[in-house]
Amino acid sequence: MERKTVGVIGAGTMGAGIALVCARREHQVLLLDANQAVLDKAMSYLQSILSKDVEKGKISEQKKTETLDQVHFVSDMEKLAVADIVIEAVPERLELKKTIFGDLSRICRSDALLLTNTSSISITEIAGGLPHPERILGFHFFNPAPVMPLIEVIRGKKSSEENVQAAYRFAEDLGKVPVLVTDTPGFIVNRIARPYYNEALRILGDNVASVEQIDRIMKQAGGFKMGPFELQDMIGIDINFATTQSVYTDFFHEGRFKPSRIQQRMVQAGSLGRKTGDGFYDYSK
Repeated sequence: MERKTVGVIGAGTMGAGIALVCARREHQVLLLDANQAVLDKAMSYLQSILSKDVEKGKISEQKKTETLDQVHFVSDMEKLAVADIVIEAVPERLELKKTIFGDLSRICRSDALLLTNTSSISITEIAGGLPHPERILGFHFFNPAPVMPLIEVIRGKKSSEENVQAAYRFAEDLGKVPVLVTDTPGFIVNRIARPYYNEALRILGDNVASVEQIDRIMKQAGGFKMGPFELQDMIGIDINFATTQSVYTDFFHEGRFKPSRIQQRMVQAGSLGRKTGDGFYDYSK
């Protein structure tokens, strides 16, 4: 496997997880975030996960140190000029992503692969109007990135076949299971998942059953590992809500994808799930 220099933009839950995935495969990682507190938290996260690996006997103390040494924490995007591959993992806002990829188009080498971890925004729209759109693709990890095996490799309208195949091979090199996806709203997994969340929210809104009852039924009777509300708390209710809004808009407001006001109010209240300590469940204890 060829060792690469991988830039990861955004050191939140997904970005830190992606950085860990790459470092474990011995790629050099430049983990970028403008917020030093977020970088510090990401560093603690990596140390915590790798320490648990040592405790479980999965890796040696030396391997932990070597893996941590693969990750460099940076706040200046110009540092990504040396990257072979850049993976963007910032919040799901189109204009933010377009700005980042505009900067990357200027900073990075012409042969660098530019990937977005977006869960629902059109790759074609992100790349639209930017120079060299052929090297911009979707590369969608699932949360938690170090654990979940699937990566959606999403081909934008102007993505080149050469770059699609390079991204696919890179996903395999990371030990993941890649699947090639056409640039459609929500791609595959999030399109399938919308009804799972939306119908659960409708049942809750109609006072048919409680959060706990719905989750328990889906796990015990449906065979799901996590209920729809546990999943929303883990993913982040703001991220889940933004994804639903994006899919709903891109499907020209089809009713089956209509967002829930329950989710909207929770986002407005800052109750975003595990990361804020409260969501559909209380994590403050």
